[in-house]
Amino acid sequence: MEDENINCWEFKECGRELGGKNAAVNGVCPAAIESRANGIHQGRNGGRCCWVVVDSYCKIKTTGGIARKFLECRNCDFYAIVKKSSELLVVV
Repeated sequence: MEDENINCWEFKECGRELGGKNAAVNGVCPAAIESRANGIHQGRNGGRCCWVVVDSYCKIKTTGGIARKFLECRNCDFYAIVKKSSELLVVV
């Protein structure tokens, strides 16, 4: 899937966004509703910076704080795509 500024829940197809297929069972992901992060990396809410949103996760729930979570997220395929597209936005 190409970047197209999609959000994590669209890329991972987790269904945990507001109204998503898994939101009623697993809860709405904090990244999907973190409005303070709206617009970061051209994402909706925390959808393109989910690695810094407390208690957001895709397949695993990381315990041990935000620093440990970020270490796990650095290996995520979505993180790599956002990082690469963000590097292209840097104006020199």
